[in-house]
Amino acid sequence: MENENNVTEFILHGLTQDKKVAKVCFFLFLLFYVAIVLGNLLIIITVKTSEQLNSPMYFFLSCLSFVDISYSTVTAPKLIYDLVVEKKTISFVGCIAQLFAGHFFGCTEIFLLTVMAYDRCIAICKPLHYTNIVNKHVCGWLVAASWVGGFVHSMVQTLLAIRLPFCGPNEIDHYFCDVHPLLKLACTDTYIVGVTVAANSGVISLSCFVVLVVSYAVILVSLRTRSSEGRLKALYTCTSHITVVVLFFGPCIFIYMRPSTTFSADKMVSVFYTIITPMLNPLIYTLRNGEVKNAMKKLWNRKV
Repeated sequence: MENENNVTEFILHGLTQDKKVAKVCFFLFLLFYVAIVLGNLLIIITVKTSEQLNSPMYFFLSCLSFVDISYSTVTAPKLIYDLVVEKKTISFVGCIAQLFAGHFFGCTEIFLLTVMAYDRCIAICKPLHYTNIVNKHVCGWLVAASWVGGFVHSMVQTLLAIRLPFCGPNEIDHYFCDVHPLLKLACTDTYIVGVTVAANSGVISLSCFVVLVVSYAVILVSLRTRSSEGRLKALYTCTSHITVVVLFFGPCIFIYMRPSTTFSADKMVSVFYTIITPMLNPLIYTLRNGEVKNAMKKLWNRKV
């Protein structure tokens, strides 16, 4: 594919064209972003400083919080800024960088959520062997594999996008740079590229989701021999993770498990997995976890 690129910058349509709605959204998303950073930082600091939160589950949780901060930072600051400016532009290089970072952190989060499901499966189904199977060495490798997997996926998406020829128009009907909106602007037939993008993003999302479903199916089968109290306790520890998985995977599968087409609802769905879910994750994991809440209380008392 010959890369004849006459475009040096893109114009983003943003989240809304209504100025009054944009002002409300500015303060709302600014509040959301502050909540994302502070909430997830609190999780990281609590896990790192608490002696009682030394299990692999909390190590994975702190990694997830770091990824959530990074992932939302890729899109949220630009979205917030664009809500109060007239001309919403992004350079070609900045657009490609945003695309790379978004897919890098997003895919890493998908792999981390899958790893966390594996961790819960081993903890509940093989409790006596849990510390030997999921030790610190294994945890490190699993997290490293998640980052490498995210990097490989993102490189594929970025290389596909950067090779596309753009000769105008240069207006993206979105609030950040993503593959599907860019495919609409390419001055060439993008069918093969679109199929590759869908296969790359969609298959990862769907296959990880299948692994998650199988993991929890195994957990449910293993709980049949437990007492009612044991079943409730085991399910209670999984509820938070299942909630996060549904909130994150649902929108991702809707966006990426389809051909290179765009819908009017795409922007709102994207807001859900780039901003709303990272904001809710700390609340979901702390409100339903007594150990984390107690550790936070001890951290607060220590600081006071």
